[in-house]
Amino acid sequence: MANVSFLPAADADYQAALTWYRARNTQAAAKFEAAVADGVQRIVDRPELYSFVDNRHRQCLLRRYPYSLIYRVQPMGVLVVAVAHSRRSASYWRGR
Repeated sequence: MANVSFLPAADADYQAALTWYRARNTQAAAKFEAAVADGVQRIVDRPELYSFVDNRHRQCLLRRYPYSLIYRVQPMGVLVVAVAHSRRSASYWRGR
């Protein structure tokens, strides 16, 4: 399964986090981008590996960053619904 897409809201989550890191440290921002890419690749490699957070969404924790990729497996691929900070309430992305 190679098809991974981001909901516009998930892309907005990602862009907001990336902007935050860029404003503070360009190296941290580059490493955050790499951590997200690594997370996406791990999901592509084994989409069923990660734990469910509800009845249809799974969570892949990013390495070295307090974020996770919230996604669901669909017939046509994987849909990332949130790039969620670990301290933010999960209710913000529910219903996406």
